[in-house]
Amino acid sequence: MHARVKWVENVCFVGESETGHAIVIDGAPESGGRNLGMRPMELLLIGMGSCTAFDVVTILKKSRQDVTDCYAELQAERADEVPKVFTKIHVHFVVKGRKLVPAQVERAIKLSAEKYCSASLMLGKTAEITHDFEIVEEQAGA
Repeated sequence: MHARVKWVENVCFVGESETGHAIVIDGAPESGGRNLGMRPMELLLIGMGSCTAFDVVTILKKSRQDVTDCYAELQAERADEVPKVFTKIHVHFVVKGRKLVPAQVERAIKLSAEKYCSASLMLGKTAEITHDFEIVEEQAGA
């Protein structure tokens, strides 16, 4: 995997992936930024959330669960001292669909957390990561 991070000005950068996608990363005004993009640690947390949500949806679809929507809400705490690593991360999944089996949702989350989500497994070296979920039942034709 290859990526490039190019300095724009002050503490603003543009990150580019080898697949041709780009994102603006900037610092807070008190750090010299202009608030033009996400903070690096926000991006890291979103990366973990998207990695685990990707897994959960994929596992549920392979389990023939009728998933219509899924999102992960993440809450994180960081160390007070430098390096200000994540120390706690809680992931709350909201899974929408028809006739979803709670045990299948729980299994998908566990498999992601313990086996498939590289980002979670890396961040789990410094942070206590917890998960919970809720299922929103959708009616057929809704």
